[in-house]
Amino acid sequence: MEGTFREQLFFLVLCLSFLKGDTRYIEENDITPEGLFALLNSELKREIPETLIYSRPLRCLDMVAVEGQFTFTADRPQLSCASFFIAEPDQVISVEYDSVDIDCRGGDFIKVFDGWVMKGEKFPSSQDHALPLMERYVDYCDSGTVRRTVRSSQNVAMLFFRIHTAGSSFTLTVRKPINPFPCNIISQTPEGSFTMVIPQQHRNCSFSIIYPVEIKIAELSLGHLNDFPIKRSIPGCAGAGDFVELLGGNGMDPSKMFPVADLCYKFNGPAQMKIGCDNTVVRMVSSGRFVNRVAFQYRLLDRQELQRIKLMGTTHHRLSSLSLYPSPNMLSIYHLANGDHASLAELSVSLSISPQHVVYLPPS
Repeated sequence: MEGTFREQLFFLVLCLSFLKGDTRYIEENDITPEGLFALLNSELKREIPETLIYSRPLRCLDMVAVEGQFTFTADRPQLSCASFFIAEPDQVISVEYDSVDIDCRGGDFIKVFDGWVMKGEKFPSSQDHALPLMERYVDYCDSGTVRRTVRSSQNVAMLFFRIHTAGSSFTLTVRKPINPFPCNIISQTPEGSFTMVIPQQHRNCSFSIIYPVEIKIAELSLGHLNDFPIKRSIPGCAGAGDFVELLGGNGMDPSKMFPVADLCYKFNGPAQMKIGCDNTVVRMVSSGRFVNRVAFQYRLLDRQELQRIKLMGTTHHRLSSLSLYPSPNMLSIYHLANGDHASLAELSVSLSISPQHVVYLPPS
């Protein structure tokens, strides 16, 4: 797990499966590991004068992390191609069609998807995206004459295309406009920091890190904490309209991931935990009544940390949930999976908190 983001995508791309139907799907490509490593590592950020525009051919299976002009020309029928676009957290993806020479009536298509699709799972999930799923696909053949530019809602987007005839081609320009309030983000790196702010909007935002990482929550500001204290009759943040949750899993869709912790109370000092899953998500749920804010840092777990978690059983298998309670740094653990009474000392090691700050509550 020490490779770069693009090396991680090497394994994810190899696992891409069919999405049934003639609207969108990806099939396995005949690409060697060496060729795919060259493909993913070739998209390095370049210092390009503003007066010039970076340009290169677009491959049938590609990843684009820079602004520029990209041209695909089919040398043979290409029936299932996909390009992944990714920008910085505070940017979105803009795709503009410069020229298109394909046979829409003959079954060719070019479609932009607002998000990413991997192994049949979508990011952002349907719960966290403002548009219905089918409206997130924009087909050039249906709207290209009136809609030459397609803009994503977050820092990732995809292009699906199918071309039956050799010599057919298209050229597009990718730009990355600034997004003043980023929501639903995939991190390009396994280490970094981010502050998520939802300004009185009824929406859910997820920050996805495709690595096993340690998450350190440095600041949590939820409007109801100051103005409308919530009385708890049950553990956790159930019923709270505004809260933050940490998720872990092996897929892309946050709605299908395991809830590791939920945070809905004030606390002093950082709260941190290690999540040994392929994908870690910080997700904020907002009622729209308040300005909510969470600041966090994350870093890649080293091999020794991963091994220790594996020996004890990964966090998302051992716990059904965690909650942050009013006492400073008091994490209350409840519902150990299958009645597994793991020692508090072991749990505190995996979660990076002191044993005295862990309380076990039996399953309800």
